[in-house]
Amino acid sequence: MLSRLVLTRGYHSSKGVFGYRPRPPSSYQGVSAQVLEQRNRNGNAYRWIEAYRNHGHRVATINPVPFGDTAPAMAPRELDPARYGLTSGDRIDATGLLAVAGQGSAAAAVGELEEVLRTLYCGTCSIELAHIESEEEREWLIERYERLLTERPLTDADRRDIAELMLKSQAFDNFLAVKFPTVKRYGGEGAESMLAFYRELFRCAVEVAELRNIVIGMPHRGKLNVLTILFGTRPAKIFRKLKGHPEFPSDAKAMCDIASHFHTSTDINWKGRSFHLNMLHNPSHLEAVNPVSMGKTRAKQLALRDGPYASGGEREAAGRSQALNVQVHGDAAFPGQGINQECLMMAEVPHFEVEGTIHLVVNNQVGFTTPADRGRSTRYVSDLAKAIMAPIVHVNADDPEALTYVTQLAVEYRQRFGKDFFIDLNCFRRWGHNELDDPTVTNPLLYASIHGRPSIPDAYAQRLIERGILDRPDVEAMSKSHQNVLTAELQSYEQYEPERTYFQQQWSGLEQPGNEVTTWNTGLDYRLLDHIGRASVTYPADFNIHPHVKKTHVDGRLKRLSEGQRIDWATAEAFAFGSLMYQGYNVRLSGEDIGRGTFAQRHAMLVDQRTNEIYIPLNDLTGAGPAAGRLELANSILSEEAVLGFEYGMAIDNPSTLVLWEAQFGDFFNGAQIIIDTFLVSGESECSFASLLFLLGL
Repeated sequence: MLSRLVLTRGYHSSKGVFGYRPRPPSSYQGVSAQVLEQRNRNGNAYRWIEAYRNHGHRVATINPVPFGDTAPAMAPRELDPARYGLTSGDRIDATGLLAVAGQGSAAAAVGELEEVLRTLYCGTCSIELAHIESEEEREWLIERYERLLTERPLTDADRRDIAELMLKSQAFDNFLAVKFPTVKRYGGEGAESMLAFYRELFRCAVEVAELRNIVIGMPHRGKLNVLTILFGTRPAKIFRKLKGHPEFPSDAKAMCDIASHFHTSTDINWKGRSFHLNMLHNPSHLEAVNPVSMGKTRAKQLALRDGPYASGGEREAAGRSQALNVQVHGDAAFPGQGINQECLMMAEVPHFEVEGTIHLVVNNQVGFTTPADRGRSTRYVSDLAKAIMAPIVHVNADDPEALTYVTQLAVEYRQRFGKDFFIDLNCFRRWGHNELDDPTVTNPLLYASIHGRPSIPDAYAQRLIERGILDRPDVEAMSKSHQNVLTAELQSYEQYEPERTYFQQQWSGLEQPGNEVTTWNTGLDYRLLDHIGRASVTYPADFNIHPHVKKTHVDGRLKRLSEGQRIDWATAEAFAFGSLMYQGYNVRLSGEDIGRGTFAQRHAMLVDQRTNEIYIPLNDLTGAGPAAGRLELANSILSEEAVLGFEYGMAIDNPSTLVLWEAQFGDFFNGAQIIIDTFLVSGESECSFASLLFLLGL
């Protein structure tokens, strides 16, 4: 916990300001004396078990398409019981050593325990947690991981449902391959297990976390599959687009986009309980949508007034935020794109935290034509996550049941600790980067392995048949039924009328501008401006202000207000912010060093010279009443691309908040060019996303 305590003390507020509330202290009391005694008594056995937890992933069978040297990997020396003075015949009471051992049972032989450990840590999934500093988190993760993987709480009905979802995905890809053979669809073949991930995410959303919003950032791979099978998008909409027709009504002022960039906003019902899901529009610039999804999630938290926006002690009482961020990554893009490092560095920063993101890396093991060893310098695609001490679980896509348990673990961890969790889904890409590309030209051995094995849905269905959970007619009926649905949707695509998805709900009071030039009277009564200006430099009597700030900023502004002349930029800014807040609008200003201002011109936040506490004068604006808006000052990490993407996500959620991003110097816009090009400039024309984002430059 040391690192988090240091980070918390480093922020200028132990009491909190708008948009930041210190997390309540942990009630964790450490490992119990009884368990410590048991571990000390069986020290050699405990060190051996810990070795499996720390090193078992190195020999786990997480690759569904091994090729080349297929000999079993040599187990690390750390896993040899003899290294700890143990022999196969030794009997050990593993109570307190293993979460699934003990409970009144007799001691087990080392050989028996080894089988358990290999199943838990060297099978089709394995966890990495040695990099996590917090003992509380490690102990909790070990206990929950071992129990979920041992108890395996899925029912046969759940297994049939998972099989049906994956068979539907396969039927969808096969249907498109026949009906649209020249279309680049970026199908889900080889990664169909992600349907099991989303299914479990939906279940946990209502049964575990009681969520109200899930915001997803996802790239192209398999996107059409999940949109049509789980997210409620009609296949007719996809087919209409693939036939060359626009996805918007004829009167929409939009240029449209390709199908694999589609977005959706819909209510998801799970057994009578519902939550809202947003899957965002993604550009072809991989991973660029990730900070946007974080910003939109944070905007949901602002609307709910929970999580970091909960007032007083409400954050501790209310539990975790009811808005969850989910990011889906590609195996080449996640380690390769710097925006991901920027996003991870924002994950626990005040005013940018979203109380934990669940990450799914769809690990095809090849990026376009680039094999893994040319795409990164680390063992795993997910190693970047170790920088923020996030748990990482590697899962073989051939085991969708294990993926289900790991998804539950991810949601439970996020609910308990409010931190990021990574799932590395080791799968494959049955065709090339797109279906028209031949991957065997550059990766012949990998694709010999892929083409020499059954599909993931077929392999899982066969295992269920062998266990008596399904029979062959069931499997055929599942595929045939969905094929019939798709056939009917294709036949009716010409009758499909695109729905109006823009300027709805909270945006219904806005409309796209016409061709005429319009002017608006934005003037305000002088007395109100004078009141706002004075309020912007008013502070409590016991506040210890910096003498230079008092002289140049406070006294200087009051003098200019009294004289009614020489109003500077910072004062005009305070007028603009305060007048909007007076009318009930929130204002969020984000960027590098924006609280003070790069040139010491703003001082929108004051820092007590004795306590280090922050005070934001405009948040005590008098006369506006309880409906007054609030000012959030988000001093950002030294990033442009991810931070601007985050602010864009904040700005597209609700028009009641003015969001501003300030480039510290004018040419710093260059670092955010991808976000400017693919979201700000084209967001409304391509997907009708309205935005109240303003850019400032010095």
